[in-house]
Amino acid sequence: MTTQPLRAERSRPRTACVVTDLPFKPQLVRAVFRHATSLHVSRPAAWAAASVTRTVLTEIVDAARSAAAEESRMKLIPKDLVSAIDRNVEVDVGSEWYLHSPTFHGLMGEVRNADGAVVSLRERRGARTPSGVAGAHRFEAGVRRLLRSRGVRAVPAMVRDLDGIASVFLTALARDAAMVVREGGVKRFGTVSLVVPGEPAPAPLLKDPLLALSTRHGDKRTVGGDDVLAAAAMQLFGDLRQRAITEAAAMTRKTPAD
Repeated sequence: MTTQPLRAERSRPRTACVVTDLPFKPQLVRAVFRHATSLHVSRPAAWAAASVTRTVLTEIVDAARSAAAEESRMKLIPKDLVSAIDRNVEVDVGSEWYLHSPTFHGLMGEVRNADGAVVSLRERRGARTPSGVAGAHRFEAGVRRLLRSRGVRAVPAMVRDLDGIASVFLTALARDAAMVVREGGVKRFGTVSLVVPGEPAPAPLLKDPLLALSTRHGDKRTVGGDDVLAAAAMQLFGDLRQRAITEAAAMTRKTPAD
């Protein structure tokens, strides 16, 4: 009996492990980008956007978990989301979702038109449902994965709110990243600083070279990882912005280019 020589195993690029801890998969990110722009989305851009969204939703879930813990609960309910936003203005993202969620009805105040008449909720929503709102259901699996990783559960209404916020936030991130590509850099950029009366103002954030970005490199047909980081800098502020950008930048360094 002759022995067969062992076949050497074919080596494959080991890239999948990089994204195993991302609850929102790059394939989903690309689908959202397709609704926001016709530009090509590079692999680093998709992974960076998935990372930023994870960081933002993790911050929201952790803040809601703290609110629930004060009532000795491990299952999150919608009022924990409201408490999380009240306690930390940095997590007030995806506000376009608020108009479509029962959780926030009655909490957004009145809006009046030029004649002084109250604008109804239906009028404020508009005739067209935004793509971020319409596609929110796609985020349910990722939200549930994220909740499990943080050691909590949530009632269906809370999951739906987290779905919506994630979808609307990522849609806005995609639009801003596309804008950075079209304009060749960050042409419009604002900052928000929280100042306590009687205390010196914080140092300007523009010491961060990313926030001072005015030009970009690369072709004008592809959204790159740096474009997503610039968009994150426009969407977020404070410690959450810095953490989201840092984690996403680390992710893109591990990511092979297309």
